[in-house]
Amino acid sequence: MAAHNELVEHCRELLAPLGAVRVKRMFGGHGFYVDELFIALIAFGRLYLKADASTRARFEAAGCEPFVYETQKSSKDKPVTMSYFTAPEDAMESPAFMQPWARLALEAALRARAAKKPAAKPARPAR
Repeated sequence: MAAHNELVEHCRELLAPLGAVRVKRMFGGHGFYVDELFIALIAFGRLYLKADASTRARFEAAGCEPFVYETQKSSKDKPVTMSYFTAPEDAMESPAFMQPWARLALEAALRARAAKKPAAKPARPAR
């Protein structure tokens, strides 16, 4: 468990140049938020950064791997691939090396938030 906590703190330091990083335990791993945007997660002992159609090719070109998990619902279920990619190995060495990749994750999270429709306002009562 100590090694896992060390990884969480190391990743928090790597992402810190983006702003205040909030970490939340989730699904046996950790989620990382900057300005309430979910930009990264730790699962299976690896850091995964948010990606989207605009950034996926850059992650793939750097040899990063997508976040894939198996569901346990039935034997017919296929692996599920999420929009998160491992960080490049050299990016894990310092905040300076991580910064361009973290910015890509933040930009993807901003685009995802902008694409969501605003919540419907409750109807006003008739007068």
